[in-house]
Amino acid sequence: MKNQQDIGLAFLRIGISLLMITHGFGKFQTLIAGGDIQFVNFFGLGTSFSMFLAVIGELIAPLCIALGFYTRWAALIAAFTMGVAAFYIHAADALSDKELALLYFIGFASIFFLGGGKYSLNKK
Repeated sequence: MKNQQDIGLAFLRIGISLLMITHGFGKFQTLIAGGDIQFVNFFGLGTSFSMFLAVIGELIAPLCIALGFYTRWAALIAAFTMGVAAFYIHAADALSDKELALLYFIGFASIFFLGGGKYSLNKK
């Protein structure tokens, strides 16, 4: 039974992270291209810095989660990023418009509480 839970956690951890990386990679490409950045100005931090933070939450942190490297810290960063997307950026939108961000938020928050599991680099 424990082995099945470890496999399930690895499946959740790797699956949700790989899906999130597809969102973060596009932002990363836009950020390094250097042109005019059309992105939300989160709390007045500027569009470029806000996108940089989104890249950390949508590319770097999920990569760490998929590998099981500092999983809880990375999941906290990814969950926070998705919380901002759901509850700040899409706050006034219909549920259907914020549903994906909420699903990612729930997944990453769950990984934060569960940890990386047996099949991770940190094995915790």
